[in-house]
Amino acid sequence: MSETVESDRHVDESDRHAEQEALSQHGFGLGHPHVGVTATFVGMPKFPKAARHELANTVQRRNLEHATSTIRHKRAAVVDELADWEELRLAAEAIKNRTLRHLDDYLLEFEEKATAAGAQVHWARDAEEANRIVVDLVRDTGASEVVKVKSMATQEIELNEALAAAGIDAWETDLAELIVQLGNDWPSHILVPAIHRNRSEVREIFLQNMAKVGRPAPDDLTEEPARLAEAARVHLREKFLRAKVGISGANFAIADTGSLVVVESEGNGRMCLTLPETLISVVGIEKILPTWADLEVFLQVLPRSSTGERENPYTSVWTGVAAGDGPQNVHIVLLDNNRTGILADEVGRAALRCIRCSACLNVCPVYERTGGHAYGSVYPGPIGAILTPQLRGTASKIDQSLPYASSLCGACFDVCPVRIPIPDILVHLRTRVVDEHRKGLPTAEAAAMKAMEKVFADHRRLEAAQKAATVSHRFFGNRRTLGALPWPMTPWSSARDTPVPPAETFREWWKRERGNTSGDETR
Repeated sequence: MSETVESDRHVDESDRHAEQEALSQHGFGLGHPHVGVTATFVGMPKFPKAARHELANTVQRRNLEHATSTIRHKRAAVVDELADWEELRLAAEAIKNRTLRHLDDYLLEFEEKATAAGAQVHWARDAEEANRIVVDLVRDTGASEVVKVKSMATQEIELNEALAAAGIDAWETDLAELIVQLGNDWPSHILVPAIHRNRSEVREIFLQNMAKVGRPAPDDLTEEPARLAEAARVHLREKFLRAKVGISGANFAIADTGSLVVVESEGNGRMCLTLPETLISVVGIEKILPTWADLEVFLQVLPRSSTGERENPYTSVWTGVAAGDGPQNVHIVLLDNNRTGILADEVGRAALRCIRCSACLNVCPVYERTGGHAYGSVYPGPIGAILTPQLRGTASKIDQSLPYASSLCGACFDVCPVRIPIPDILVHLRTRVVDEHRKGLPTAEAAAMKAMEKVFADHRRLEAAQKAATVSHRFFGNRRTLGALPWPMTPWSSARDTPVPPAETFREWWKRERGNTSGDETR
C-alpha cells in the first residue's frame, strides 16, 4: 500500500469539490463513510463518457502514473530473476484449466474436507443469497459490527451495503480499503484500492473522518507514510480487539485439504482471521485449487505479479476449526453469482483463471490514464473489461461499453501470470454486444458473405455469375471504375474504387488463348 501514501503530489480542495459535484450530477452518489459506497456502479454512464470525466482529473492521472510505473518496474525486476518464469505461467494456466474442467468435483471435495475439519459450508447462487446468508450468520452471533479483510468478492456482492441495511457496521481493515471507506470513495485498483489518492489527500481524510467512526487521528498528523500508517494502526486496533465476527475472502481454496489461503502485506488480515470468535469467508467458486502441491506455483507467480515481491509478507492458511486456537465458528460461503454462466462460454471462461494480481492494470495504457472508477465495477482495468460484462451481463450501457475499453495492445496477456488471453476475450465480447444489438438479425456484410458462399460452393453458379458480370461490361464504355454503389454497398464503395467488370471471364480467356479449360497442358 506504500504507493498510495508515498506520492508527494498535492490536491487542490476546489478541484476535489468540483469532482464530487460532477460525480453527483452523473448519479454517482456516495454513502456514509462507515458503511462505504451505497450507489450501484451499474447506474454509471458508459465507459467513454466516464473516462472523459476521469481524464480531466490531472492530480489523479499523476498519482496513477507514478504508482503503476513503480509497481510495473518492481514486477519486471523480480520476474527477470526467474529463468523458468514462462514455465511457471504455463503451469499456473494448466492447473487453472484443469480446475475449471472438473470444477464440480473439486467443489464437492472441498466441501467434504472443510466440513470434516469443522467448518460449515454454505452455497450461494447469487449476491442476494450470499448477503442473506452472511447477514443471518452475523445476527445469530448478536454482533452489531464486523471487521473485514480486503475482499473483492464481498465488494462484488455489495456485502457492506447489505450489512448496513441490517444495522451492522462493517469495518475495512486493509489500509487502502480504510482510506477508500473513510473518504466516501470507490476502490479504483484491485491490489491498491486507493491508488488514485496521494498522501496529502490521505492525511485530510484521516483528520476529517476517523473521529466519526472511532479513534480520531492525532492533531499533529503529517503526510509522512510512517505517521499515516501509525494513525491507521491505532484507529483499527480497538476494532480488532472488540470484534466478535471477522469476514474475509480467500485467494485460494484447496480442495484436497479443505483449506483457505489469504495472502497480504500488512498483517491486518491475520488479525481478522485469528482474533474474532466467528469467521465468515465469502469465496468465489473459481478460487479452488485441486491439491496442496498446486499452491506452490501460485505462491511464486502471485506476489511477483502483484506487488513486485518475491513472496508475500503474510500468508495465512486455515483449515476448519482448531480447538482453543482462533475462531471457533468457521463459515465458508461458496459464491457462484453467474460464474457457472461464464464457465459455459468456451472463450470467456478463461477469465475465471484470474488470481486478482492486478498486473494487467499496471501495464494498461487505458487504465493508467483513466483510473478504475471509469470502469463502473469493483473489477477495473483489462480484467474488469472482460469479467464484469460476463458477471453482470450486457444490459447496461456501462457493461456494453467495457469490451471496447482497450486498444488491444496485448500487454495485459504478456504479464498475466495465468496467461488469460484478454485481447481475444475482448473481441469475443464485442461480437456478443454487436449481436445483441442486432437482436438476431444478420448484418448486411454477413448476408452478403452468405450469398457469396452459395455462389462459390458450385462452379455452375460461379460461372453464371461471372457471365452476367461480363455482359454488364458493355454498358460502361471506357470507364475503369464504377464510382459509388447503391445501398447497401455505399459505405464500402465510398472508400474504395470499384473496378468495372471485365469483358470476359478468366475461363473464357483461357479457352481463347490455350484452347482448353482443364489446364492439363500446364502439368
